[in-house]
Amino acid sequence: MRNWLLPEYIEDVLPAEAARVEQLRRNLLDLFKVHGYQYVIPPMLEYMESLTTGIGHDLDIATFKVVDQLTGKLMGIRADITPQTARIDAHMLNNQGVSRLCYAGSVLRTSPDGLARSREPLHVGAELYGHAGVESDIEIQRLMVKALHAVGLGTLYIDISHVGIFASLLDGADIGEAQEQELYAALQSKDQLAVRELGRNLSQGTLAALCSLTELNGDANVLDAAAKRLPKTAKIQQALNDLKQVGAGLADLDVQVCFDLAELRGYHYHSGIVFAAYAQGYAGPLARGGRYDEVGAIFGRARPATGFSLDLRGVVSSLPAAESTGAIFAPAIADTFLNEAIERLRAQGQVVVQDLPGQEAYRTELGCDRILTRKNGEWTVIAAPELSNLSIGSIHE
Repeated sequence: MRNWLLPEYIEDVLPAEAARVEQLRRNLLDLFKVHGYQYVIPPMLEYMESLTTGIGHDLDIATFKVVDQLTGKLMGIRADITPQTARIDAHMLNNQGVSRLCYAGSVLRTSPDGLARSREPLHVGAELYGHAGVESDIEIQRLMVKALHAVGLGTLYIDISHVGIFASLLDGADIGEAQEQELYAALQSKDQLAVRELGRNLSQGTLAALCSLTELNGDANVLDAAAKRLPKTAKIQQALNDLKQVGAGLADLDVQVCFDLAELRGYHYHSGIVFAAYAQGYAGPLARGGRYDEVGAIFGRARPATGFSLDLRGVVSSLPAAESTGAIFAPAIADTFLNEAIERLRAQGQVVVQDLPGQEAYRTELGCDRILTRKNGEWTVIAAPELSNLSIGSIHE
């Protein structure tokens, strides 16, 4: 085996893409900051109980597990940062009111995930704890839209659903966990025939409502149709009203909202509104999120919570190539005024690469498109000639 090979679906991020990812990471964290979200850096490694308890079987399968050599306990490398922020809110901050937290860090997953099909996505996200109203769902979704616009995406498409509708339809039904999972899968694929077959032991009203979910997708008119076709229970009516409010709360943004009541992603994890953002030309969701009020229970505080995350590496890898700005080449000359000019340019954010002796043949690898040259006693930036042919003498006036 060649020792420079990486595991499958694990990749290096090379300079041009790494610079773009890092700049966008900073931009997003700055965006979150001005909206009141505080940055946290959870550890890569935790005991398995705190990483996956209450999250569901899927995340357990996605988590790499190791044995702690100090304690002998089973530990996991995080596959999702959301449970960690829930732990921080519950036990480290212990706020009684609303907490707004954000993060940006790599996670490791046993199978490839996200737009880039990587096992090491870079998750950037925001979470809001301590508020159960639909207003916090709107805040989080508006922040997600702003974040995706800040990355450079134009018109977005948001799919929104509410897992409470499905849960309410099955409330009190004589149904086992396996049958519930099969119904969930059939609804996800909008397979109405499978729903009818799987729900044959349910009441006619419940079965008809479940079948209706496969057809209830589209614009806001879907919610009016749902109010007529679904049982008129308080929970379902409240869920539909919440969805209407969210749609209205996004109306002023450059986003098209679609409601899909059969979309139950993360059913056992989420507890209310769930959503995903898409854009034309992208194969999968750019960002996902939802309400997960019960996740903090394992930490002793089942606080209301909603949030979203995106895989920044995946989003960047799917964006059109950015135009690169070259660096400024500076000669290797002992000159106080040259050094002052270099420092002024760097203070302005310009990239200045100073030559080193013996590297004349490799100057084209530096990515410079301008040079510092002395004219009339001043060091000035001008467009660069072919750097490989550049002589130090030609830089002087």
